[in-house]
Amino acid sequence: MSSQGRPTAEEVERLLLGLPPRHTRAGVAELSGVPQELAARIWRALGFAQRADDAVAFTDADVEALRRVRHLLDTGLLDEETVVRMARALGQTTARLAQWQAEIMTSAMLPPEPGDDDLARILDATRGLLPDFERVLVHVWRAQLAAAGTRLLALADLSDEPLLTRVPMAVGFADLVSFTSRSRELDERELAALVEGFESRASDVVASHGARLVKTLGDEVLFTAPGAAQAASIALDLVEADELRIGLAYGPVVPMMGDVFGTTVNLAARLTAIAHPGSVLVDAALAAELDGEPHGFALHRIRKRPARGLGVVQPFVLRRSSL
Repeated sequence: MSSQGRPTAEEVERLLLGLPPRHTRAGVAELSGVPQELAARIWRALGFAQRADDAVAFTDADVEALRRVRHLLDTGLLDEETVVRMARALGQTTARLAQWQAEIMTSAMLPPEPGDDDLARILDATRGLLPDFERVLVHVWRAQLAAAGTRLLALADLSDEPLLTRVPMAVGFADLVSFTSRSRELDERELAALVEGFESRASDVVASHGARLVKTLGDEVLFTAPGAAQAASIALDLVEADELRIGLAYGPVVPMMGDVFGTTVNLAARLTAIAHPGSVLVDAALAAELDGEPHGFALHRIRKRPARGLGVVQPFVLRRSSL
């Protein structure tokens, strides 16, 4: 491709997919040995648009991917529903990753008013960077999978439920103070910098304590930790880095689709809502877990508060011990 002129959609697809489309929906299903109905479910789960029956829209790589799905099914270790769920996890995660990385690349390389040649330059840069990106992606995925497996083993040691349907852990919400009013005063770039800065600092703090950042919601992050002391250290580090209000709770949660659910999660969210700016509130269960911990924590009981949907709760203010 010439480095001059606006790149076409076909050029982008050829660069990133590597192969031209050669197959219809029926053809790719037949060549892979995966029934058409299941193949359609997998493409939808991956987040791709439905194609017309006669559209030549699939590559040889799509055939090979479905053949690997066929192999997974033939082993008998995974059934069709599990394969579709795995496809949905892969599709949703990689869609966000791809969008995020594309935004980073364009913001780093494009001038405020880009022209066609600037867009072509990004495509040329992508061609050079793609092999390294791909290898790093696989390495990081394996490392994250190892970390997830380690966390599951640690949780299994703490839980009486062998299938980890409900496991005890600490859950924390951290919320940027006055985000709505601050966002009105910022332009788009400044707002993006505020959110990205908050999320990156939160991610660094959570990772440094060996915990997990479950998700980010712009002005709020949700994290989990196997132990109360880990969660408390994270919360105190976070509140010292940003103007936040934080709620922590400890108890059983339901891990599902990479997220966490249950009363413990709801309680952490409610505590965040009633916390004063710059403070960390914890529930009675987490306070009990911290009791006697030699980690320099101080807890101050405050008056009981109503928490929507949860009745009256007993919060504690968490601070660093002065001793």
